[in-house]
Amino acid sequence: MNVANEQKPVGTLFILSAPSGTGKTTLAGRLVKLVPDLVISRSYTSRVPRAEERHGVDYNFVSRDRFEQMVNQNQFLEWAEIFGELYGTVLIDAERELGSGRNALLVINVDGARQLMDRGYEVVKIFILPPSLLDLEIRLKHRNPNMQDTDMKQRLDTAKREIQACREYDHIVVNDDLDECIKELRTIVIGGETGLRSEAEDTARILNHFREEFQDLDPS
Repeated sequence: MNVANEQKPVGTLFILSAPSGTGKTTLAGRLVKLVPDLVISRSYTSRVPRAEERHGVDYNFVSRDRFEQMVNQNQFLEWAEIFGELYGTVLIDAERELGSGRNALLVINVDGARQLMDRGYEVVKIFILPPSLLDLEIRLKHRNPNMQDTDMKQRLDTAKREIQACREYDHIVVNDDLDECIKELRTIVIGGETGLRSEAEDTARILNHFREEFQDLDPS
């Protein structure tokens, strides 16, 4: 058998989506340390790094002009504007990881995931939910104590729209306990049986819980 001529297996593309403040970046960072051959395909963004973030580790930080140039050159697998800043996954980066046989994890929003679906990519889609909208609001305030009320409302309104879209995903996991959430994500990625929270009846129960909160937070 000529090993040199064997075709390498193509890796699996995983999508991790969640409302801002749900902990998806923390979850992704811990997950890749637990799962061999799983790598994060690092996103590009036009926003300024936060104090604890590093270029090439958390994101690839570029200017808005540079990002828009990359868009015009069709370099992105997917991209979206989120709260006034641009985020995207470079096509060649993701294809390089998959072509090497490794599995790639994309931490992207709902719009980015839909772009991949429209382009015909086969992916495993995982949606992370906060325990509640109140919990999400507390997390957002903790991350940015100086956030204006209008910015908070915008993020919560966006979270509501994204939560409604979780039905489009293969798996739904609630981040009510970080360690348990990591365990469930690991089970999904290595191909074990999970889905306790992605069954239709459980999905309906979770969404009904959030619909009650939607009414409490926004009577209109």
